[in-house]
Amino acid sequence: MNTEYKNMAGRLIVALDYPDATQASALVDRLQGIPCYMKVGMQLFYAAGPSFVRELKAKGYSVFLDLKMHDIPNTVKGGAESITRLGVDMFNVHAAGGIQMMQAAYEGMTTALASDASLSKPLIIAVTHLTSTSQLVLNEQIGVEGNIQDAVVRYAKLAASAGLSGVVASAQEVPSIGEACGRDFITVTPGIRPAGSDIGDQSRVLTPGEAIRQGSHYIVVGRPITAANNPREAAELIIEEMMKS
Repeated sequence: MNTEYKNMAGRLIVALDYPDATQASALVDRLQGIPCYMKVGMQLFYAAGPSFVRELKAKGYSVFLDLKMHDIPNTVKGGAESITRLGVDMFNVHAAGGIQMMQAAYEGMTTALASDASLSKPLIIAVTHLTSTSQLVLNEQIGVEGNIQDAVVRYAKLAASAGLSGVVASAQEVPSIGEACGRDFITVTPGIRPAGSDIGDQSRVLTPGEAIRQGSHYIVVGRPITAANNPREAAELIIEEMMKS
């Protein structure tokens, strides 16, 4: 395994969007040897719990715990402390909770790290606007004026001010986020669909290669891998496309 492949594979986050640990573990086994991130979202975490996250860590995977915390600051602080103790490599909060809430998440993380020297510092990223959010939904349903790009960049600036590592956003907004917050400010981009695949419930999508060219630090891919006839081949092809960008 060459260094370029290993580095690019580490920027692929596979979304384990399954209802139970048995199905998720079956996919993980099929991807064995590919040094990608694994994302555990709400459906799987609520079904399988912290033990499944520990199993992934024991197998050597980096884990993104995607629970999108959005609550009063004190509650988010406690949640962040517990998540950090679990040993994940990345977790997220909603930027819509405001700077004080995001700072509380950071404080919860530092509290956990101070109490256990064996823990590693996770990346905390803020969700800006979901990739399923269209212009119509943003303006008429969420009630935010202006265009999506401006709204996303505004949240990214708040997250940076709160001391977080980066944001979740569409790859379409990555260049603007980089200009506003610096190129080292991490962008995690879902809504990734290989050319010719079904976009499903996503509104703002790009291919893996397009996302890397836009400057995405990590791309999140779910159904194009998990629903593929050959998930391993699908993941390998995505990594190859990322390497060509």
